Amino acid sequence: MSQPLVKKDDDQDEEAEYSPFLGIEKGAVLQEARVFNDPQLDPRRCSQVITKLLYLLNQGETFTKASGSHRSVLRRDETLPVIIVTSSLMKDMNSKTDMYRANAIRVLCRITDGTLLTQIERYLKQAIVDKNPVVASAALVSGVHLLQTNPEIVKRWSNEVQEAVQSRAALVQFHALALLHQIRQNDRLAVSKLVTSLTRGSVRSPLAQCLLIRYTSQVIRESGVNTQTGDRPFFDFLEACLRHKADMVIFEAARAITELNGVTSRELTPAITVLQLFLSSSKPVLRFAAVRTLNKVAMTHPLAVTNCNIDMESLISDQNRSIATLAITTLLKTGNESSVDRLMKQITNFMSDIADEFKIVVVEAIRSLCLKFPLKYRSMMNFLSNILREEGGFEYKKAIVDSIVILIREIPDAKESGLFHLCEFIEDCEFTYLSTQILHFLGNEGPKTSDPSKYIRYIYNRVILENATIRASAVSTLAKFAALVDSLKPRIFVLLRRCLFDIDDEVRDRATLYLNTLGGDGAVGETGKDVKEFLFGSLDVPLVNLERSLRNYVASEEPFDIYSVPMEVKSQPLAEKKGSR
Repeated sequence: MSQPLVKKDDDQDEEAEYSPFLGIEKGAVLQEARVFNDPQLDPRRCSQVITKLLYLLNQGETFTKASGSHRSVLRRDETLPVIIVTSSLMKDMNSKTDMYRANAIRVLCRITDGTLLTQIERYLKQAIVDKNPVVASAALVSGVHLLQTNPEIVKRWSNEVQEAVQSRAALVQFHALALLHQIRQNDRLAVSKLVTSLTRGSVRSPLAQCLLIRYTSQVIRESGVNTQTGDRPFFDFLEACLRHKADMVIFEAARAITELNGVTSRELTPAITVLQLFLSSSKPVLRFAAVRTLNKVAMTHPLAVTNCNIDMESLISDQNRSIATLAITTLLKTGNESSVDRLMKQITNFMSDIADEFKIVVVEAIRSLCLKFPLKYRSMMNFLSNILREEGGFEYKKAIVDSIVILIREIPDAKESGLFHLCEFIEDCEFTYLSTQILHFLGNEGPKTSDPSKYIRYIYNRVILENATIRASAVSTLAKFAALVDSLKPRIFVLLRRCLFDIDDEVRDRATLYLNTLGGDGAVGETGKDVKEFLFGSLDVPLVNLERSLRNYVASEEPFDIYSVPMEVKSQPLAEKKGSR
């Protein structure tokens, strides 16, 4: 049994790290298990065999079928190891070796039930206030897990947990605070009292301080703003945490402030100042955390982030592409009209170095910026058209096409250039869905432009060069131009007649239908209103009723009339449903 290779580093393609469990077989491991019978046990060898057995168990291998047997001897032999293991763990809980005690607590609490937990509750309470931080943390973490299954028992440990919160050990204080909050989380008053008592400076652990900040922000959200003074409870504590010596506490406080409901620019100022300092940090984690938080703030308070623009511009060339992408999108949200052209130049060099998922984020940010500053649509439309011609996956190209379509609809001056860019794209488009989407959009918007005839060549090229799905869509688009632009009818009729000889039934049928409807086959065409309703209108009848009417039409000799299809959907009898299956 093997696992796939795991690369050590992206730059070391030829060097691979093999799993230590590569090639393990059940039979060989069972043979190795004989080491437990040796007179002189080798602890290292025994540990390796146990690890292999655990790995095979996690992979779904079975080692005994005793539990499926009805023989009392086999069942006794199966339960005997369980009793032995439990007794060993109970013995280790009273061991003088702290590591034995900690490990025994962890394992025993994962396999115990309510009855056994009552028996060992006294030992767990003692372990919570133990002087050794490893033992205390093990008991507290076990309490977090046991709270899900035996909440009434764990809630009786509140005094011991409260004492552990005052511990000088960082992890003990962190785990104790987490457990104490979970015990009191359903009592808002108790949580508020807990936060009030701890915000006075009794928390030393940075991890516990981060937890306290989260609990404090939760209390602030539930309390709201004082209507008379306009102040928030505990906001001074969050602001004081911005001056903590630990980076994680500073960031947690800054993020908590930015996520407050209805936060004002005055309240944001100290948090933004701290995050701005993180932007120039030598640690990539801090830079990423800061720019991601500022990116979220820019969605609601873009003016509050503008002071950080100079620092974020330097992050565009950051080696970490995630940081660079967030910096770009934040700048696009906070930039003004005068900085658009400069940002477009910087982004052009940046786009070739990032993955499609990041490119999509940038494209969406550019679309939002263009809608914000419509007078700058030319530079942004040119940028979108340039990246549309580059290599990329379907989702990336779809995001660009959707952005161009939205800009055409929202900015009238961008229609001509936007449609031209879309026409150029379908000349060499590998995605059928995007080609048909663009052709449909051309059919709706192209006839409304100043010179509709210039799009006919691009559309008919699709009839000649593309697959059947795109050809059928192109035929429908040509028909829309003929229906809306009378001067183009003769030219389009010639093109539609050529489609009558297409090898695909759908293309031929559409061409025949449109020629007959528009009068291109010599017959009298329908009125303009009827044609527009037929080509552009939606089918308002329920599909279930339409199917039933068409089935009846096939069996009769009467001509089909769409207006005879009932508009209301009738419930189908149960017997009829069973018969149709």
